[in-house]
Amino acid sequence: MTAATIAHLLHAAPPAAPAIAAPGGRALAFAALAALAERTVAALNAAGIGRGDRVAIALPDGPGMAAAFVAIAAGAAAAPLNPAWREGECRLHLEHLGARLLLAAPEGGAATAAARGLGLGLAVAGQGEGQGRGEEEGGFALEIVRPPPAGPAPRRGFAAEGDVALVLHTSGTTARPKAVPLTQANLVASARHIAASLALTPEDRCLNLMPLFHIHGLAAALLASLAAGASVHCPPGFDAFRAFAWMEAAAPSWLTAVPTMHQALLARAPRNRERLAKLSLRLLRSSSAPLPPTAMAELEAVFGCPAIEAYGMTEAAHQMTSNPLPPAPRHAGSVGVAAGPRVAILAEGGGRPLPAGEIGEVAVRGPNVMAGYENDPQANAAAFADGWFRTGDQGVLDGAGYLRLTGRLKEIINRGGEKVAPREVDEALLAHPAVAQALAFALPHPRLGEEVAAAVVLKEGARAGERQLAAFVAGRLAAFKVPRRLLFLDELPKGATGKPQRLGLARRLGLA
Repeated sequence: MTAATIAHLLHAAPPAAPAIAAPGGRALAFAALAALAERTVAALNAAGIGRGDRVAIALPDGPGMAAAFVAIAAGAAAAPLNPAWREGECRLHLEHLGARLLLAAPEGGAATAAARGLGLGLAVAGQGEGQGRGEEEGGFALEIVRPPPAGPAPRRGFAAEGDVALVLHTSGTTARPKAVPLTQANLVASARHIAASLALTPEDRCLNLMPLFHIHGLAAALLASLAAGASVHCPPGFDAFRAFAWMEAAAPSWLTAVPTMHQALLARAPRNRERLAKLSLRLLRSSSAPLPPTAMAELEAVFGCPAIEAYGMTEAAHQMTSNPLPPAPRHAGSVGVAAGPRVAILAEGGGRPLPAGEIGEVAVRGPNVMAGYENDPQANAAAFADGWFRTGDQGVLDGAGYLRLTGRLKEIINRGGEKVAPREVDEALLAHPAVAQALAFALPHPRLGEEVAAAVVLKEGARAGERQLAAFVAGRLAAFKVPRRLLFLDELPKGATGKPQRLGLARRLGLA
């Protein structure tokens, strides 16, 4: 067992120290979590699943999901699925992953139906030690309901640092997702970078408001806490109406969320003054989407602690830059300084690194950065330049090393941290019998950063309204991918080559 693995993190902390809990619940200690991981890996090995094999996870947010991810990723490649996905979306991702087994709740759902349809193995999270007796949160027992299809003999035991620990999908410029394989070493490096940038200690307690199918929640809240020997409290998904009660119960020293969640907390703060007065937060962390400077100032005033904005993406196992803790300066509108990997600004097209003050494409390299997309040489050729991973974001570094993002070079719509591939929305709209052409695009939004919109050309003589098309798309895609604005045009705007122009469409239509 090497130093850069998830299993090592579990064994490096004091055995009786709390690791995973729910607000108000009894924590699962590091020793219990390590034992759970050992039992889970043994159960997977007995079912023919080992290091490198893909195990999809479809569990609701909470300590059980956190413990399941850690236990599976200790000895296989975990692949958490978004619970909002429909069956067709789950099927697409399960196929693309090459998953052999799905771990789901006993009651099933869209992912379970998709796994059954594909003939995959199926496991459920049964009652673990202490469960049902009001004891430790997060414990479970892996129960194989249907064995996975036969495969090679599994590579048994805990994973090595070069083994893939996590596979997530990130939206590409096509409807087909790109698979991001992150190794044990990638994840542990990122967790340690985050823990160091936030000066986490075993006494810290995180309240995670992020979903645990998202790299932000997995790396920044869960694994960074474990890397520091600290604890993380995992409520059952984000709920602004319950969040202050969770804070009171968990008494966190810090929390991490996307800007939209922070803004929802600010909206509820006036009704929770008594609970606010009891808090003793050391910091608030914000990442995965731009934090408006006004929101940063308001967060610091309301919660009485620094608001730390960071910049991350899946391909870098989350964190790339972060504003530092006081007394170092933190700048509203900046995503901070390099916080783990090296950061550079490249000339147009992935050229040479540029000096401070010049605008170009943000690029990173370091131990947390993936080696490449899976089975996608064309995407890798475009994504890497001389060892640098090209983020697709435009930015500038100042003389002190602070990064400011100035725009997006890719077409991906970043809706408050949720990434949407426009062509996936195009295809959903084009499936409607009345639609002849469709072009989804990013619409600027004051709170989310970007919202999903689409331009539509109807077939001659056909009729369809905005609500009708939105409902049609909602039956095929997760709610966050459904266009909030639909414009009906006679012709889609095209460039000199005759291709529809997606980038800058909101501006050209007078909507920016």
